[in-house]
Amino acid sequence: MTQNLEFQSIESPSDLWRQGELIEVTITDLSDGGDGVGRFEQRVVFVPDTVTGDRVVVRLLRVKPQYAQGKLHEIVEASPYRIRPSCIVADKCGGCQWQHVSYDYQREAKRNQIIQALNRIGGFEQPLVGEVLPSEALGYRNKVTYPLSRSRSGQLQAGYYQKGTHQIVNLNQCPIQDQRLNPFLAEVKQDLYDRGWGIYDEKLHRGKLRHLGFRIGRRSGEVLLILVSKDAHLEGLEEQAQQWMERYPNLVGVSLNVNGDRTNAIFGADTHIVAGKSYLEEEFAGLTFQIRADTFFQVHTESAERLVQVMLDQLNLQGTEIIADLYCGVGTLTLPLARQAKHAVGLEIQSEAIDQAEANARLNHIENVKFHIGPVERVFATLDVDPDIVILDPPRKGCDASIIETLRDTKPQRIVYVSCNPATLARDLKLLCAEGQYRLIKVQPADFFPQTAHVECAAFLEITG
Repeated sequence: MTQNLEFQSIESPSDLWRQGELIEVTITDLSDGGDGVGRFEQRVVFVPDTVTGDRVVVRLLRVKPQYAQGKLHEIVEASPYRIRPSCIVADKCGGCQWQHVSYDYQREAKRNQIIQALNRIGGFEQPLVGEVLPSEALGYRNKVTYPLSRSRSGQLQAGYYQKGTHQIVNLNQCPIQDQRLNPFLAEVKQDLYDRGWGIYDEKLHRGKLRHLGFRIGRRSGEVLLILVSKDAHLEGLEEQAQQWMERYPNLVGVSLNVNGDRTNAIFGADTHIVAGKSYLEEEFAGLTFQIRADTFFQVHTESAERLVQVMLDQLNLQGTEIIADLYCGVGTLTLPLARQAKHAVGLEIQSEAIDQAEANARLNHIENVKFHIGPVERVFATLDVDPDIVILDPPRKGCDASIIETLRDTKPQRIVYVSCNPATLARDLKLLCAEGQYRLIKVQPADFFPQTAHVECAAFLEITG
């Protein structure tokens, strides 16, 4: 037991429920955001950097009548699920929440997160949720985008934001990114410093360079480098890009994205090719994909493939089905499914992604697919096909209400809902299954984001009528 702590001198425990006080709690759960959850006097306390089973001393930072947010002050007794982080800045960097949590327990916690959301939000009493598909826990990210800043001494910094701040934790390597990207990070950062290009100041909206990004083909090894700048005028950029192309044999393209808006969004609308190609080639689910630096593709290639295979196994396509893939991106799900179906359509609002999806279909000689550009909620309502199966893969906010309404009107036989947010998944499944129209068959989680609290899953629905 810890001795001589401030809270021991307080006679009334209720006096401790104030900002700045120290309390002792046992962590009994993990929140959806990754914080440990404990209780003090029947009130909830959220504590980052803890795990279920920890007994800890916590300093209260933000206190409300029914809950508080705290900071880990001391570990009194470590949980059996606690491990030593693989990263030396894990206690500072906001890129990961769970470096200190054993990987087996990460998977268990993510499965529980889905079950609790389906039960609490969706009203599903005993949902069939499979074990989280295991994956490579480190060195998995095929894409990284680092914000840039200057240190007080003037050195260029690239890394992730410190937890709860916009202060950058400077990195020269990262254990969760593909390790072949580590040499790029340190060396390119030095090149940017040597060039003397101005670094963007988000408070003053001044300077130029905002982000440095890399994307790598896990199978091909091809790498793209992208700079995000407030404007396109970087003197000597073409020369520097050629130097990078000559230095790194696996670098196939250098791009400049222009984002002049005062926004937290990383990419702007315009991307220019400075050297090499605009895309890398990658093998995925038995197909060849062309992927640009600024378009969406799942960051964990191997986990995405495992989930695609689960979908193929569960759907058991016979070659007679018509499939509509909403939010199709570059065809990541559309094309593997189209190979085993009669016809597939993909819908996506981003025109660049549709261009790539069409190029990927041609590259793989898949002719039974058609892609449509536009807001998914509008285009889906005007489709000239009657799909047997609809694939939903929306952003974290979930589906627009009009999409749910259209699905309930058109009544496809089966729906597969791929989600990265258990809360919005549960909300939308509740709407789809209202009045018994659809039945939730199973939910299969997959770990696309090890070392974080995020989880991906596919929910399988069948019509009941």
